[in-house]
Amino acid sequence: MFRPRFIHTSRTILNRNLTPLTRVKHPEFKRNPSFAQIENKHLEFFKTVLAPNNILHDTNPDDTSSSLIPYNTDWFNLYRGSSSLCLFPTSTDQVSQILKYCNKNKLAVVAQGGRTGVSGGASPVFDEIIVNTSKMNKVRHFDGVSGVAVVDAGVILESLDQYLEPKGYTVPLDLGAKGSCQIGGNVSTNAGGLRLMKFGNLHGNVLGLEVVLPDGTVLENLSTLRKDNTGYDLKQLFIGAEGTLGLITGISLLTPRRPKAVNVAMVALDSFEAVQDAFVMAKEDLSEILSAFEFWDHDSVGVVKREMMQDTSYPIEGKHAFYALLETQGSRLLENGVAMDGVMAQDAKQINAIWSWREKIPESISKSGTAMTYDVAMEVPLLYKLVEDAKDHFGKKGLLGPGNLYSNLLGFGHVGDGNLHIMANLDGFDHDGQEAMDEFVFDWTMRHNGSITAEHGVGVSKVNYMKRAKSDVQLQLMRTLKNAIDPNGIMNPYKVIPDK
Repeated sequence: MFRPRFIHTSRTILNRNLTPLTRVKHPEFKRNPSFAQIENKHLEFFKTVLAPNNILHDTNPDDTSSSLIPYNTDWFNLYRGSSSLCLFPTSTDQVSQILKYCNKNKLAVVAQGGRTGVSGGASPVFDEIIVNTSKMNKVRHFDGVSGVAVVDAGVILESLDQYLEPKGYTVPLDLGAKGSCQIGGNVSTNAGGLRLMKFGNLHGNVLGLEVVLPDGTVLENLSTLRKDNTGYDLKQLFIGAEGTLGLITGISLLTPRRPKAVNVAMVALDSFEAVQDAFVMAKEDLSEILSAFEFWDHDSVGVVKREMMQDTSYPIEGKHAFYALLETQGSRLLENGVAMDGVMAQDAKQINAIWSWREKIPESISKSGTAMTYDVAMEVPLLYKLVEDAKDHFGKKGLLGPGNLYSNLLGFGHVGDGNLHIMANLDGFDHDGQEAMDEFVFDWTMRHNGSITAEHGVGVSKVNYMKRAKSDVQLQLMRTLKNAIDPNGIMNPYKVIPDK
């Protein structure tokens, strides 16, 4: 049994004050003058490729009432572009025609899926044409023996899981946004999620890809083989490339068997050292059946309760510094002797209830105000030290809220793969505050030999830190690959690879 998930969509931003345009907030980004601007002749061409209801055009996209606002703005309302055109292809051939034309006419493009990303990677920076894959949403084939599914890029993650359920399989990826995110976007960002410690990342679960290259050429490599050692493994170039090398239209995905039993327990812990001890115990006693080990701090509980679950009792009484959620697949926690002080779900309803406290953290702090979100990776013992140092630094500056019972700087994440999520509302939020928070979090992470992005991608938010995160040799090799595959630079410009 798998729990339903919170569905978050960028349409939520319509209820907020819109963030300033990215080009205004980040004047260091300069529009590439070699890119053409959309003219009537371009629109006329796209009308020959797509049906009228698959073309969304607005000559004034910056107006707050524009129908393009949801497609120009990221879900956390931190980045906003000025695209006047969003295209909704329904086939790989249509994508091929679109990119071939855009490449020939030097029209910049941004690929877009479910719009649940948090780094601004799927939002335009200037006036790039948006190619949205939401109408490419078919399951092409499923093999019940091998467990390999071949799907369109626009298939929603939860929809695929529901398709697989009666067949006895599940997806090897589990995200809080599974009700909205699309497989193509998951692959393009190499999304990690809640079950990575059991199933690994998408570099190992994707067997093949169909990708439309910038010149319209279709790279058809939808292999269903688990072993293929014939030359370069080209699909790996596009997993995590964030649409900068091509547009993924099809995925061949290895899916695991659905477990016969899922068990969830929540435990209370009074220090992050105790969280680590509990994780070690869980690995020792549960090993191959441990599918998730999540943690969050006391302040996260307070924000969720305040914003989302005012009338809901927390499963564990008393105040504790940390909480951990353990999930196993295929056995029972009590039978393995790892039921520490806390609560264990007895049925599906209780499983959903326990998971909801973890999964509602991002939405809750977003309701508190403009939320900055970070996903960083480092050695597990350091995870919460970053949160403590950030609270100390910004608390001394008086930026963590006007004396609230709970701090609006939260730490939570995936202990099993060393992935920390930090989210924050700074009191009186402005762009300077965001830049200060970015610099503190990313600088701290790099000084401690961590990664500035574990699963959310580089996008706009971290591109200016790539010169510090990567060596000159690494960046030059990335530029070489980009220039070879996309010589006109039309695919998702201004993202991932910094200017020299």
